[in-house]
Amino acid sequence: MEFLADPQIWIALLTLTVLEVVLGIDNIIFISILAAKLPLGQQQRARIVGLGLAAGMRVVLLLSLSWVIGLTAPLFTIIGNEISGRDLILLLGGLFLIGKATFEIHEKLEGAEGHGSGAAAAGTATFGAIIVQIVLLDIVFSLDSVITAVGMVDEVWVMITAVLIAIAVMMLSAKAISDFVNRHPTVKMLALSFLLLIGMALVAEGWELHIPKGYIYFAMGFSVFVELLNLRMRGRRPERPSPVELRPTYVKAPEASGAVGHPVRRSSSTTPE
Repeated sequence: MEFLADPQIWIALLTLTVLEVVLGIDNIIFISILAAKLPLGQQQRARIVGLGLAAGMRVVLLLSLSWVIGLTAPLFTIIGNEISGRDLILLLGGLFLIGKATFEIHEKLEGAEGHGSGAAAAGTATFGAIIVQIVLLDIVFSLDSVITAVGMVDEVWVMITAVLIAIAVMMLSAKAISDFVNRHPTVKMLALSFLLLIGMALVAEGWELHIPKGYIYFAMGFSVFVELLNLRMRGRRPERPSPVELRPTYVKAPEASGAVGHPVRRSSSTTPE
């Protein structure tokens, strides 16, 4: 137990925990946006399950460091770039994130009618499908998190402790973050643009184009600061216009009449058909 008296251990644990929380913000955003596609009664469960799976995958990866380190070995070469297993995961994960964020932006603004009709389009999000999507991105985020931890700390138990503390913090804050994002349409669009930015960074990282994460998080932090100023200024106006309502992606609960209320496509045209 002598290692517990070593201040370097505690400093490393604190630093790594803070870093894991910061790196987990994008994970929370992604999980919150996906969970919002489910009925209200399932959203909190999806967030908890998603973050729990993220914690499990990170612990498994930390206990398999030799395999993780082996992922950096080159597999093949494309246009002079050596692609390793880690690079391949980052490339595919980044492309998936860019595609998913673009689809979400289209769905929130254009509606689901372009991809289906009525309830079929609105009710396609099942709990299992959402969890599968969360798992796919958790793999990418977990790999990046573990590699960062390995580069900072030598003790595996310190890495695991930092990951578990960070996930616990994320679980406690996930609902508040999700509610805030869903309550403000501009924040949701900003969050989706963050996912595009992160996806681009993952693709660049997989292609051996290293972008300092400080630049990315500064851009995200500055955007959030400006948006918070916008929300505060808007809140001080005596007469505030109603915010634009993004299209829901789940089937709403039945109304008193027994009919199911589905998302209604709004039209800017006032001319009767």
